[in-house]
Amino acid sequence: MVATKLILGFFLCLLLGTTVLATTRSPRLSGPEFCNLRNLTTFQPTQRLEFEGGFIESYWNVNDEEYQCLGTYPSRMTLQPNSLFLPNFQPFPRLLFIEQGEGLVGIQLPGCAETFDTGVQQIWHQHEQQPRRMDASADSHQKVHRFREGDIIAIPAGAVHWTYNDRNQQVVAVIVDDVNNPANQLDLQAKISFLAGGISRKHIQGLQNIQRQQGRKRSPFGGQEELAKGNVYSGFDTELLAEAFNCDPYIVRALQESSNRGVIVQVQQQMEFVTPDEEQEQMRQRRSRGGASNGVEETMCSAKLVFNLDNQREADVFNRQAGKINMVNEHKLPILSLMDLSAEKGHLQPNALVSPHWTVNSHTVVYVLSGDAQVQVVSNNGKAVLNEQVSRGEIFSVPQFFATTARAGQNGLEWVAFKTNRAPLKSPLAGYTSVFRAMPLEVISYSYQVSPSQAQSLKLNRETESILFSPQRQY
Repeated sequence: MVATKLILGFFLCLLLGTTVLATTRSPRLSGPEFCNLRNLTTFQPTQRLEFEGGFIESYWNVNDEEYQCLGTYPSRMTLQPNSLFLPNFQPFPRLLFIEQGEGLVGIQLPGCAETFDTGVQQIWHQHEQQPRRMDASADSHQKVHRFREGDIIAIPAGAVHWTYNDRNQQVVAVIVDDVNNPANQLDLQAKISFLAGGISRKHIQGLQNIQRQQGRKRSPFGGQEELAKGNVYSGFDTELLAEAFNCDPYIVRALQESSNRGVIVQVQQQMEFVTPDEEQEQMRQRRSRGGASNGVEETMCSAKLVFNLDNQREADVFNRQAGKINMVNEHKLPILSLMDLSAEKGHLQPNALVSPHWTVNSHTVVYVLSGDAQVQVVSNNGKAVLNEQVSRGEIFSVPQFFATTARAGQNGLEWVAFKTNRAPLKSPLAGYTSVFRAMPLEVISYSYQVSPSQAQSLKLNRETESILFSPQRQY
């Protein structure tokens, strides 16, 4: 009897463990009732918050159907030369795509050590010919990542990050926050916390002026009470913080009273720190010191966070007459398995097509980088919910299981798409990997009441192409 109970208990534990593993992907905050979309639309930026070093533009209102369904919050940030986007964090994962420019980003992962030491490096100033050697006690910090045009930057939930434009050209970054991600245990508001700076009533007043010009009644960032914010330190007692930092209260007040500066500031002098250019020398010195690995820093703490989508040799789909698509998922950037996000960058030749398809396991947010195209999206009840011409700077969404296609205009089309799954799966409706290729001819013939020869043309006429189709007609 005891043995029987032990065996029964073992199998019960095994069953519960299997159930837990199968449901690791927690349910998202919004339910199916929020995705009863009758119409989709394309969006240009609707609102802008301006600061001394740049501005942030938003696309969706929190009340928009697209936001309620997808749970993603797209925006666009512009950094002027020698400007800093101040340290901040959010309770959901974030993807940045660098549309233009080059700069540096710091992503501070909780619990990881500072592995870059300016005391043992020769620091190069951008405009100097000779390196400048700093004192051994000067500074140490976590890795700083160099980014360039075409990069995807992955920022996990809760990771403090900042962005610095150290070049002479504007940096333009397209941002998608996955507010509805299981990592977010709050609500569907895009809540962002700042460690420095803040948003004052002066910035809100500038937003309201644009709001009146555009005839909108409510800010997509929230009301005044939601928008006006200091940084995290401003809410603490000054003396308590001074004791926590073991420093003078005067210094702590500087932390607390910086909200009038905004969240993007101009830097008076060029900042300098160990950059990724010196990474291999840093690793060599660590080995020479005999530093042992603790296992954790070889995984999370040393995770790759930046991936470039402009490399044609790494294209996942390539058609000389149609275009190419570069994808980044959990296999190319493993940190995405933790964030449950992915992205792709595509290019269509003039008049080429994206095969009609649906995405099995994710929503999609598409940002148009250049060119134009006719885009159609069809809901699961067979009705067209989007049929519009899209152009540069516009955003549109494609919910899960909604079928979509696009035909590029005379100038071609270039886009970047953000997906709410770490390994998204497309199901094409045409081409050699389509559902038609998987069906017997007779099933196609009887399903659509067409002749066997017509069914064969549906099945085989694009037998050498998949996802991207070359134009077959004159336009």
